[in-house]
Amino acid sequence: MSQGLYITGTGPRSGKSVVILGIMELLAGRAGNVGFFRPVAYPDAEHDHSIQLISRLQKLQLHFKCSCGCTYEEAAAIIRGGHVSTLPAQILEKYKALEGQCDFVVCAGTDYTGVNTALEFDFNISIARNLGIPLLPVISGLARTPSEIVDSIKILAENLDAKNCDLLAVVANHVEEKWKEETASRLRSELKEGLCAYAVPRHFLLEKPSVAEVARALDAKIISGEPEGLEREIHRYKIGAMSLPGFLEELGEGTLVFAPADRSDIILGALLADASGTYPQVAGVVLTGGIKLEAPVQRLMAGLRKSPVPLLSVGEDIFASAMAASSLRGRIGPENKRKIAVAQSLFESSVDLSEIGERLMVSRSSRTTPIMFEYGLISRAKNNLQHIVLPEGSEERILRAAEILLLRGVVEVSLLGGTREIQDKIAEMGLSLPGVKIVDPTSSDLREGFAETYYQIRKQKGISKEMAYDLMADVSYFGTMMIHNGNADGMVSGAVHTTQHTIRPALEVIRTKPGCTIVSSVFLMCLPDRVLVYGDCAVNPDPNAQQLAEIAICAASTSETFGIEPRIAMLSYSTGESGKGADVEKVREASRIAKELRPDLKIEGPIQYDAAVDPEVAKVKMPQSEVAGRATVFVFPDLNTGNNTYKAVQRSASAVAIGPVLQGLNKPVNDLSRGCTVTDIVNTVAITAIQAQAGKGSHESNDR
Repeated sequence: MSQGLYITGTGPRSGKSVVILGIMELLAGRAGNVGFFRPVAYPDAEHDHSIQLISRLQKLQLHFKCSCGCTYEEAAAIIRGGHVSTLPAQILEKYKALEGQCDFVVCAGTDYTGVNTALEFDFNISIARNLGIPLLPVISGLARTPSEIVDSIKILAENLDAKNCDLLAVVANHVEEKWKEETASRLRSELKEGLCAYAVPRHFLLEKPSVAEVARALDAKIISGEPEGLEREIHRYKIGAMSLPGFLEELGEGTLVFAPADRSDIILGALLADASGTYPQVAGVVLTGGIKLEAPVQRLMAGLRKSPVPLLSVGEDIFASAMAASSLRGRIGPENKRKIAVAQSLFESSVDLSEIGERLMVSRSSRTTPIMFEYGLISRAKNNLQHIVLPEGSEERILRAAEILLLRGVVEVSLLGGTREIQDKIAEMGLSLPGVKIVDPTSSDLREGFAETYYQIRKQKGISKEMAYDLMADVSYFGTMMIHNGNADGMVSGAVHTTQHTIRPALEVIRTKPGCTIVSSVFLMCLPDRVLVYGDCAVNPDPNAQQLAEIAICAASTSETFGIEPRIAMLSYSTGESGKGADVEKVREASRIAKELRPDLKIEGPIQYDAAVDPEVAKVKMPQSEVAGRATVFVFPDLNTGNNTYKAVQRSASAVAIGPVLQGLNKPVNDLSRGCTVTDIVNTVAITAIQAQAGKGSHESNDR
């Protein structure tokens, strides 16, 4: 299984590159194929500093489109267009594509280019959670005392825990050298058990920009100088606007000199000062104003021993160039071997490599976010394409969802309705539906055969051949017959039609599975850190004990289909043996029947919701239960309770409710809410496809 780590600063200039380099170096000796990913990147690999640094240093063959979720420009366009909710899913999809090719993926968070630091950090937290990988935040220790650093990390850890984010470790970077040891000691002694934090000291070299960085920022042309000269760090800036003696008097170590090309005295003086053992080393010389060196000076320089001092040329005037350069802050460039060596040394000497290495290789998120779950649905559906029929073919939301499904290759789609009407609607909306099948039940060649099949199934109920033929003009009946006859694998309807219109044909034709006497429903409730199953919240108003037991067993099967271990809570207003009354007895009897039918399942009931979901309450009310405090499947005693509860949780806990998912039918048919969104439709179609896959798998097992 692939693993990953999300490294992000908690604000601008935290120095996360030091940590990224250290982690990449650590993984190089412990993991196989290590990938690198940026959720939001600059326009291309050349302009994205992190991608360029890691790809060149680690010799990774990083293709830009595979190494980032989107560019800053694309993200801004998505936000301006009001589609911000689609951004995490897009990033997750790109990450998963890379994860599938790697043993480990290191993600580098955003660079805090916006004005709201808090919102940007929350964005990074959200992305880490949705990717399902632990977070390694980097905080700045600049101008902070040990007490301030420790307090900041404590608050950060509490904040991340409240947001259900897995925390690998915390790094305090740029810690003042005089406070490094005290900070490290207090981090070890004062933080709660299990929380790892490290102090990396400040190093002046990493804070200074190199000549190469200035050259890139000013879009300068390199006239002369050795390549290694571009690695020189700039400690100060000097405008050559005085006499040569005065200029030489003020030269300091690592000075970047700005001078017009006609100031030959300043230019030659800087080069000679660098060569002389009696003056400090010059970082470089920038010729401003786009003026060329005079010919005699060029000839003189050509005859001298080749100088390592970089000589750059820019079009801007001297003051504009100097101001732009002086505003730059140092970064670790791929060409700057000194900075890289310093960064790696700082990390290795400040971090317990053995400890963090162990945590890296075993850390795996146990939580499932809504985005992760939805992405999993799409991925599973794409693995084995199923054919889904959508009877409401002219409905705008259905068409938009169909476009997404087809473009992403999730399923094959048949739209039912008037062919001309649907085609005109597609053209009017400007949609692209590659490979879509449009079927008009009233003129389809399948209608006659479907009518005959339906007649044979329902003739004992008083259905005539003429009635059967007329019914096949109805899109719900026609779609149901497509599933029954193997022309499609599943059906999704209800954006326009009622639940009865969707389910009734299925009950008449497809019918229930062996052992099931009713069709029921569940909602997949995607909470911020897990997915729960609620049933029945949409179909059966007041099931009896036998039906309630069947709902529980079907819900367990549904949860397993979607990768959720079933621990079933049969809900009531009473827990255990404490309560009396007809309602409690119904749940108690349903629990007994369900355990008798499926002794392999973990079932508890009657049990109250708080005892089912809260481990602390469970310790008091049912300390010996395998389900209490850990339930994943919640079976409500009636529709009134179930429907109100799922809506209350959906609104108050900001949960994503996917469903209703119908269960108990021989082949999958699912009902939409008439208020459904395009995303709801896409998710429901994916669920239907997964149910179809699972149904075919069980049939194959039975055949064997």
